[in-house]
Amino acid sequence: MPESQSVQVFGNTLAGGCGKCDFLDFVILPFNLVLPAFRKKTATACAFAKQGRGLIKVNGQPIENIEPECLRLKAFEPVLILGQDKFANLDIRIRVKGGGMTAQIYAIRSAIAKSIVAYYAKYVDESSKNELRATLMAYDRNLLVADPRRREPKKYGGRGARARFQKSYR
Repeated sequence: MPESQSVQVFGNTLAGGCGKCDFLDFVILPFNLVLPAFRKKTATACAFAKQGRGLIKVNGQPIENIEPECLRLKAFEPVLILGQDKFANLDIRIRVKGGGMTAQIYAIRSAIAKSIVAYYAKYVDESSKNELRATLMAYDRNLLVADPRRREPKKYGGRGARARFQKSYR
């Protein structure tokens, strides 16, 4: 791991950054805070989960203000699946950048799901973490597991990655 991706936290060095985000993929700090990061295509969502009163904010705005409205329910999915009682004493702040609208929404929903599982793993207990994880995996595996598909690069001799220019003999 290069030195640029190491972070000094209270005298301990933690390594394993994603490169797209200022944070590591998964860091556990001593004051009830977990920081999972999630990517969908080129959108990156970094979530801060800590003890609180049930607020979920995306780029400083409440999650209820997410645009477009038709994709708002996608961002709410982890809350609706697990129930609001699991989020009652948890504040989640999410920073998302890069990608398009849809990729950002999918990165947000995955960051929310990943952050609550990480929080329960560290600060609650292992059995409730396994229960949350099983519920989320049964609904949609992509809530916790990243989608590896990326855009294929364009090649010469055509308009895109696979399409070729039309051949003419005269």
